[in-house]
Amino acid sequence: MPEFLSDLPAWLKYVFVSWIPTIELRAAVPWAVAAGEQVYLPIILLASLAIFWPGYYFLEFVYERFSEKGWLHRKLEKIRDKAHPLIEKYGFWGLAVFVAIPLPGTGAYAGTAAAWLLDMEPKRAFVAVSIGVTSAFFIVWALSELVGFGIRSM
Repeated sequence: MPEFLSDLPAWLKYVFVSWIPTIELRAAVPWAVAAGEQVYLPIILLASLAIFWPGYYFLEFVYERFSEKGWLHRKLEKIRDKAHPLIEKYGFWGLAVFVAIPLPGTGAYAGTAAAWLLDMEPKRAFVAVSIGVTSAFFIVWALSELVGFGIRSM
């Protein structure tokens, strides 16, 4: 565990890890399962769902202020390029599937950015991102439990 997290209450450690872009719940859930602290799993899910609204309005406020040559602008354009085919073809469900794939670059932050960049209606985008985050949560949880079970049975 990182030293700067050691003095925080356990639930806050999981919230903090859930809010780190690109790793999000993909790190927090296995960490909780490995530590035997499954009681914090609902907090991890809620923390991941809470990313949408601040992220959406953050982009609304600052996107035009980003330098077009800066890495953040390039990263956002990469997200747009990655999500655009799915969202163009499948709309709402395309965004949900994009977020549900538990790989780096497809979580709540990327889904929120894709929704904003592709001008999706915010409430509808929130529901799609929520479905995707919840699906990714259950996928990662199941895989974490399976791996943990396999390790414990050796």
